[in-house]
Amino acid sequence: MTGLAIIVLAAGSARRMRGRDKLMETIDGTPLIARQLGRAIATGLSTYVALSPDHPTRADAIEGLNAVRIPVPDAADGMAMSLRGAIAALPAGHTGAMVVLADMPEITTDDLNTLRDAFDNDTRAIIRATSNGVQGHPVVFPADLFPDLATITGDTGAKPVIMAQRDRLHLIPLREGHATTDLDTPEAWDDWRTRTNTPH
Repeated sequence: MTGLAIIVLAAGSARRMRGRDKLMETIDGTPLIARQLGRAIATGLSTYVALSPDHPTRADAIEGLNAVRIPVPDAADGMAMSLRGAIAALPAGHTGAMVVLADMPEITTDDLNTLRDAFDNDTRAIIRATSNGVQGHPVVFPADLFPDLATITGDTGAKPVIMAQRDRLHLIPLREGHATTDLDTPEAWDDWRTRTNTPH
């Protein structure tokens, strides 16, 4: 495999949903995990998805989609475990990895292509999406930082790596809210559906 890879992180426990699974919430009849993974695959980049064995319905929801599944048995230990596991599973030869959170419904294929193009222009940069001046996701990491990503711990994700390499950080603005809208509670889902007039 060569070029930029996309890693969709979809192994989280969704504790704040109080029994519901945010990645199985439907939008126009499609589970969020399938919708967002499909948008990643539509870029044409090699796409990987980190999954926890504790959520078999998520795996069922993406059946038939052209993405490599990466099992993350220790996902309950924090986002770092998902990212570490996914980075470790990447085949050699990728120039970088775009980390996409599966619970961000406003991220589009065009957004992902915008970040890819920015990375193509500077393959040593950390490319991070912003909305309204606020840093968010996705984030693209060049391959030389993969060893650093392999050492992260806890639930703060790759923040320590980004802070240590902030001189390489290149911020890319996306449309309003795209880089910062994640839906972690039933109330957030209800508010978002009302605001965007989006059906189940």
